[in-house]
Amino acid sequence: IFPIIFFSVLFWKIYKNRPDRLFILLGLTLVVGGWIYAGLVFDADPFKIIHIDPNQLNIFVAVVFASSPGVFRIVRGLVMDIKTRDYVAAAQTRGESPWYIMLWEILPNARGPLIVDACLRIGYTTILLGTLGYFGLGLAPESPDWGTAIKDASRLLRSFIHPALPPTIALMSFVLGLNLLADSLREQSMKD
Repeated sequence: IFPIIFFSVLFWKIYKNRPDRLFILLGLTLVVGGWIYAGLVFDADPFKIIHIDPNQLNIFVAVVFASSPGVFRIVRGLVMDIKTRDYVAAAQTRGESPWYIMLWEILPNARGPLIVDACLRIGYTTILLGTLGYFGLGLAPESPDWGTAIKDASRLLRSFIHPALPPTIALMSFVLGLNLLADSLREQSMKD
């Protein structure tokens, strides 16, 4: 519902002195946004155009879309920090184009922190998908998923502990390995 509120406030701010355009844009925002919202969230699209099946691609897109503001904030902070460095000023003094400065001066120096952040986010996403699978909100039941495997094995925990160990250890070792990889990449980028 956030995009509906965002565009309504945006149109109100821009066109509050022109009510003829304001009411048309607000009406379109509420009708089209409400239609998309009803189709995506409640699967109640009257025309059956907007419908999302629960599959791997949709879960992946939702997780990437939800975590993108954090990535944008990190990238912006890195670029704002790097653009004040002396080598960027030297490239500007040489008369280099903004594309050259971005690709050959800023991007290589932002590479290390971005790779570390990517490794950590893959670990967070893996934990999130495992948690969703454990609660039955993740992938379809026929898809292999560590969270679903842990959930299925947890029914037997009173009798046997060994069915729950392999998926739990696999999930834990994967996330731990990604964190160790991110730590070593951070140390390597600090040496450069």
